[in-house]
Amino acid sequence: MMFDLPDPQSCYDAFFARAPETSGRLWVGVTSTGIFCRPGCPARQPKPENCRWFDSVQGCLEAGFRPCKRCRPLEQNSPDPQVTRLLAALEADPARRWSEGDVAALGVDPSTARRAFKRAFGMTFLDMARMRRLQAGAQHLKQGAKVIDAQLEAGFDSGSGFRAAFARLLGLSPEALMPGREPPLLQADWIDTDLGPMIAVANDHSLHLLEFADRPALPRELARLRSAVGNRLAFGRTAPMDQVADELSDYMTGRAARFDTRLALHGTPFTRQVWTELQTIPPGDTRSYSDLARQIGRPTATRAVARANGANQIAILIPCHRVVGADGSLTGYGGGLWRKERLIALEQGYAKARA
Repeated sequence: MMFDLPDPQSCYDAFFARAPETSGRLWVGVTSTGIFCRPGCPARQPKPENCRWFDSVQGCLEAGFRPCKRCRPLEQNSPDPQVTRLLAALEADPARRWSEGDVAALGVDPSTARRAFKRAFGMTFLDMARMRRLQAGAQHLKQGAKVIDAQLEAGFDSGSGFRAAFARLLGLSPEALMPGREPPLLQADWIDTDLGPMIAVANDHSLHLLEFADRPALPRELARLRSAVGNRLAFGRTAPMDQVADELSDYMTGRAARFDTRLALHGTPFTRQVWTELQTIPPGDTRSYSDLARQIGRPTATRAVARANGANQIAILIPCHRVVGADGSLTGYGGGLWRKERLIALEQGYAKARA
């Protein structure tokens, strides 16, 4: 079970007071520097508005933050000398394309490394190395390099870095998604959240897609949208993206669970009916697939409702995470069951506020 983070101000006060309960349970990502730290870091204390709070090292890395070189938060998580050896090698060469052969060459068994890193960080060493490489690419872009030169090295800790990674997801070069002679009909960018980076696609009027960047179905969803607009999909930022980014921030920090961003629903009349019904489920409540089928007047269409739920391409705003098994168990979720669990737990606070 993950640590249920309190509000940002409580995190800030406890973290910098070095409260014992924060050790190994709370990390801070500093947006002004791009690094993350553990409690007790000797670095200068950041301003509250520059802090993002995490309950795991994995969350810090997935959000694009680099480990602090002063407090070394990665080393705190595991006393295993083999882990320490690999972390030191990674720190010395973060842009290297590591392989299992490289791990073995350092005298560490690759399978042992996988298990040790999964226990300590929730990801393998090679996953961590890939993330650091992407971050290094993003920094390269931020220093003025051409997008194409950093395409394979780009990460999610900057807008430019994400755009390159996003282009790879589509199987296109970054230049192919740069604005062309004709103005784009849809634009795409990333939104950083406490549960990891999300991809947003929108025009000037409405949001067409919002998905976690690691969702397996994402490339297919993006390809369908790109095809629907005759390839006129380019990198950019629109007003609906800014609006939903603000709403997601309020939602994930417990301030508000209201979403007013205008949505464009791509689907059959039946799937749109299911998605509309999903939006009527209050935060903190759940429904089964059979419940949804009855509510839309199609009690025998449980399986079709499940398929429509899985086809949802606007995460959180169309809350397919609020659908559970008939026995109350968590069922599949494209963004990962761990995120579904976190979202449902988060929304319990909104349910208590309504009571």
